[in-house]
Amino acid sequence: METNFSKEQLKDQDNKSSEKIFRKCVHCGFCNATCPTYQLLGDELDGPRGRIYLIKDMLENNKPANEKIVKHIDRCLSCYSCMTTCPSGVNYMHLIDHGRSHIEKTYKRPFFEKFIRGFLSFALTKSTNFRIISILVRGIKPISFLFPKKIKNMISLMPIKFPKKNLPNLVVYKVEKKKKKVARVALLTGCVQKVISPQINEATIRLLNRHGIEVVVPKNIDCCGSLVHHLGKSDLANPTFKKNILIWYNEYLKNGLDAIISNTSGCGTTLKDYGFIFRTDKDLKKKAKKISELTKDISEYLDENVKLNFVNNKDTNKEYKIAYHSACSMQHGQNIHKVPMNLIKKTGNQVFDIPEGHLCCGSAGTYNLLQNDIAEKLLKNKVSNIEKVKPQFIATGNIGCITQIANGTKIPILHTVEIIDWYTGGPKPRVLKSL
Repeated sequence: METNFSKEQLKDQDNKSSEKIFRKCVHCGFCNATCPTYQLLGDELDGPRGRIYLIKDMLENNKPANEKIVKHIDRCLSCYSCMTTCPSGVNYMHLIDHGRSHIEKTYKRPFFEKFIRGFLSFALTKSTNFRIISILVRGIKPISFLFPKKIKNMISLMPIKFPKKNLPNLVVYKVEKKKKKVARVALLTGCVQKVISPQINEATIRLLNRHGIEVVVPKNIDCCGSLVHHLGKSDLANPTFKKNILIWYNEYLKNGLDAIISNTSGCGTTLKDYGFIFRTDKDLKKKAKKISELTKDISEYLDENVKLNFVNNKDTNKEYKIAYHSACSMQHGQNIHKVPMNLIKKTGNQVFDIPEGHLCCGSAGTYNLLQNDIAEKLLKNKVSNIEKVKPQFIATGNIGCITQIANGTKIPILHTVEIIDWYTGGPKPRVLKSL
């Protein structure tokens, strides 16, 4: 793709990086073939190629975003399926992030829209805020029919009860007694995940401790910053990124870290991008790069570093039929697809790919809250494809996908790490108690 940035414009490092990405695009359109929104809406501007043109036009001409541009950019899921398909290696992720940041700086959204996005930034990035909002929602659910459709949808998706935690809140979880410590890792527990699904973090900690790996959960790390980052809110995202980098890097220097574990693939994708985000920051680029290098998805870490000790008992000697949903941020954002499936296969169960598994379920961070109509159609398609496999339960590696898919089917769904924990001596996941 030909570009016409001026020398002055290219002094801006974001423009310089985006210009290089634009030049890789050869207009082939392969990206549209796997874009969920293009498949649903059939509009060139609702596919990656069209969005690239819109972003290029804004940045090259240094013009503010308008309503038309915002509509099509907002409809992007950031599923990155286009990146897996692209034969030219166009890093669409960095382009869409740059485009959203430009929109946030130059476009004045209608009050209601701005309020909703600000509210989500407040409610979903801190577990304390999320709990408070849940209490308020509990009181207004009976009259939710009085609210606008978007608010009503958010209320319906908001949980009002949370599972009980079984593990205490510690900074360091030591390895099991009589086990030799072989590694030390930090765990990102997530902002919403640790509230609505604490069993995922607990399964991760038990599993790692059982295999001689000490787990540290540093204080003051709540959100990875990805939620506000993908809303284009760099003024909120960057301080969070910096805080996390400094805390983890200090832990790495003082006490040693072999890895930073993410069991939420959306968060992991962002952590692995810290190095790029701070590539021009003299003070942070080295530290950010190191944090990105240390970051591993839990399935990735188990596959590369842990010899799993599987057990046989009355629950684990049964053979189950499991559908594996590959979260977009996992398969497209981190290029991890077969690894979790192969881990689950080691349990002796049947594991199946879902038809059209490269397409998003519609969760995509806050997407199912902000673009509910499209998200519902994607969910319906995803559930239909899952049911074709006729599984007894579903496995995936992302809390957003778990929450979204659970709203569309009665088939139990759980995190991959819960299965591996169960088959290496942990408790049977409560969502599977009826099986």
